[in-house]
Amino acid sequence: MTAFHHDAGYERRTLVLLGLSFGLVGFDRWLMAPLFPHMMRELGLNFSQLGSMIGVLGVAWGLWSIAMGPLSDRIGRRKILVVTMVAFSLLSSLSGFASGFMSLMLLRAAMGVAEGTFTPASLAANSEASLPARRGLNLGLQLSMMPLMGLGLAPIVATQLLQIVPSWHWVFTISAVPGLVIAALIWRCIHDRRAAAPAAAADHAGKPRWTELLVRRNVIVATAAILCAMSGIFVIGAMVPTYLVTVLHLDTQSMGFVASAVGFGGFFGSFVLAGISDYIGRRPTALIAFAAAAVLLYCFSCTGSNPKLLFALLFGVAFFAIGLLSLLSGPVATEAAPPGLVASTIGLVSGVGEIFGGGVAPVIAGFVAQHFGLARTLDFALYSLIAGAVIAVLLVETAPRRRASGIAASHATEDVLVSITPHQERSLP
Repeated sequence: MTAFHHDAGYERRTLVLLGLSFGLVGFDRWLMAPLFPHMMRELGLNFSQLGSMIGVLGVAWGLWSIAMGPLSDRIGRRKILVVTMVAFSLLSSLSGFASGFMSLMLLRAAMGVAEGTFTPASLAANSEASLPARRGLNLGLQLSMMPLMGLGLAPIVATQLLQIVPSWHWVFTISAVPGLVIAALIWRCIHDRRAAAPAAAADHAGKPRWTELLVRRNVIVATAAILCAMSGIFVIGAMVPTYLVTVLHLDTQSMGFVASAVGFGGFFGSFVLAGISDYIGRRPTALIAFAAAAVLLYCFSCTGSNPKLLFALLFGVAFFAIGLLSLLSGPVATEAAPPGLVASTIGLVSGVGEIFGGGVAPVIAGFVAQHFGLARTLDFALYSLIAGAVIAVLLVETAPRRRASGIAASHATEDVLVSITPHQERSLP
């Protein structure tokens, strides 16, 4: 047997490239939101259509994320990473040439296919390159880049570029350049490192049945809870930029500053909440996060045109709401998974949440905005977070530290009972 050798340099390169790649996935996905007020005027679009364009990408993403994971196991990670990276970068650029609602819908659906296919392959490649002791941290850092670059930097970059380039069309066109550069670097620096040992072990153990997921309590609860969390934060991400301009009458630069709080808050929440849950437990962390996000969102909806206060409140909402996405699709889903079905569990929890929370919810919110007013979309997001808090009560605690302390307490109780003498037992009330 040969000694295990880990290439730390390759691990770092992979983490940097795939972290930037996942950040660009988020950047291209959410670039439309801060640009929509300008697109709306020129193309004659409405709020309902905005919700549909955000939603169709989420539905396509969720479906293809669930379906295409096995493909990367068969043909390798690198080919999928490069092809999909080039595809969604060019599709984002083509959005600048769209002439109306239908062409934008088709482009957004195609982007969802490319980005949904990219996601499981990128997470698998990062996991395979990581030292096992750092795998959780590396995956958390990769996932945190999406809110940072998509919801944090995209509003700032988009609104600042509008001061330089002739129109919003050019902002979309320029957005392809970083993705094409990263795709070339992935082709050059990343190679397939699929491990043979786990696959061989799986052959001897027999194939687990996918239907086992449907009888695991935490799988069902986590899926329902992440749907509520995604409904809340994705509706906020889609509608808040336009809400800030049309309802609170902020200027474009102030809007970009406030909207960026979603990304920065989500960046920190993505790894902080999961870390806290290691100590206080998954269930209490989820309950606190849902409740805190709901309270802060209510305060945000009652705040007027005060950019600094709006930024602070929105930062807190995103910290807890996006942190819930990492908590529920990460440690909660992993610890709920039957043996041999960890990836399938994560795919089911995040995929269903993406389809309905990231896809259907923005469509509903767009309908609400069009018929009842844009401000009412914040109520829809608030009710989603409140529903998530109710559902999170049903989670069974699975955090190893909490379970270990519970077992230790049980053993201590048993030791006390065993130490009681027959005479003492008769004297107990």
